[in-house]
Amino acid sequence: MYLKFGKPLLDWIISLFGLLLLSPFLILISISLFFIHKSSPFFFQTRVGQYARRFKIYKFKTFLKTGQSHWFLKVLRKTKLDELPQLINVLKGEMSLVGPRPDIPGYYDRLEGEQRLILKLRPGITGFASIVFANEEQVLSEQQNPLHYNDEVIFPEKVKLNLDYYRHVSFGLDLKILFKTILLPFNL
Repeated sequence: MYLKFGKPLLDWIISLFGLLLLSPFLILISISLFFIHKSSPFFFQTRVGQYARRFKIYKFKTFLKTGQSHWFLKVLRKTKLDELPQLINVLKGEMSLVGPRPDIPGYYDRLEGEQRLILKLRPGITGFASIVFANEEQVLSEQQNPLHYNDEVIFPEKVKLNLDYYRHVSFGLDLKILFKTILLPFNL
């Protein structure tokens, strides 16, 4: 009952109020990014969603075309504030606040057997795997072959964590994950 009715309603209400409440902050970030990038502050990418449907994810752009670094972009990535525009994806019903993170084509859409149960869930802004792998970018940067390490170690572990979430999804679990996510930037 929660998964079918309560969770979508809660997602919609929280994302609407979140966008309204955070709009001055989001506008400030957008303006700052516009001056840094000299172009759109947003990044759009095709991701795999519920039932393996593809959709465009919204994020703040945190990489410079030149490959150079900028302290503000690092802060946005480290604190996961670059993910806040995904509240629009939640409001549109493409995502949930909590669920498996949507991945690029070639991962979740290729799952087989029991693992495809993950695709019954709307992808989330945060989830178990997001918390466990909060330092994924750093871990991958330390590997000789980051793509291989992701494909052979990180992704299979994410699948296990997301299947566990699927089997135990509840209002209480979602609140616990949201609370841990809010505290995450203070633990890194």
